[in-house]
Amino acid sequence: MIITDDIYTTLTRLVLALVAGGIIGLERSFNGRPAGFRTHSLVCMSSSLLMLLTVYQWELLTNAPLETIRVDPTRMAQGIMTGIGFLGAGVIMKEQFTIRGLTTSASIWVTASIGILLGMGFYFPAFAATVLSIGTLSVFRWFERSLPTLQLGTLSIRTLRKSQLQEDDILEIVKYHNFSTSNRAYFAQEEGKYIRFEMTIHTRKDNGFKKLAETLVQMEEILEFAVTPRSN
Repeated sequence: MIITDDIYTTLTRLVLALVAGGIIGLERSFNGRPAGFRTHSLVCMSSSLLMLLTVYQWELLTNAPLETIRVDPTRMAQGIMTGIGFLGAGVIMKEQFTIRGLTTSASIWVTASIGILLGMGFYFPAFAATVLSIGTLSVFRWFERSLPTLQLGTLSIRTLRKSQLQEDDILEIVKYHNFSTSNRAYFAQEEGKYIRFEMTIHTRKDNGFKKLAETLVQMEEILEFAVTPRSN
């Protein structure tokens, strides 16, 4: 039977794991992510709970022969992280050209790691990992948004085949708005009556897509167009 001091230690580690996971989960919930406060809390606490099994295996299995006990803490941790990988994969979603959920998946993984540390009684590394994780999810978010990152999009333009607007004219307009192009494609539609140009465009200007659309909408030669940014 587990003595009183061990009960206190067990409760302390589980509560700390619950708090650490909840803190990380609050940041995810605040930003509207699919795996938030409750998910991270449960992941961290369950990881800690499973590691407690290895810590107290001798007390729990007092009547079992010594040679039959095979609970290896390193293997337990490996099994936890493998299982958490499946949970993390469940929050990764693909929406057209955008992949979302990678950061949330990584936060679930690190939360499980923190739970393992707390379950083993490594309080300081767990505390440091919690602080650094919150810093990465919040402070780094601001820093990442302030960087002039490359933004990708798709430009599609439809004109009459006999229109005076040529490909070089389109490329000049795109270049004027600080875009570069790649993956150009050309389509003849309705028995060659219309021509549709498609290309991938990329820029480091925050409002580049809006400025380009404002220019294209004023051009009478363009019958239809679509400027589609690909979210980061």
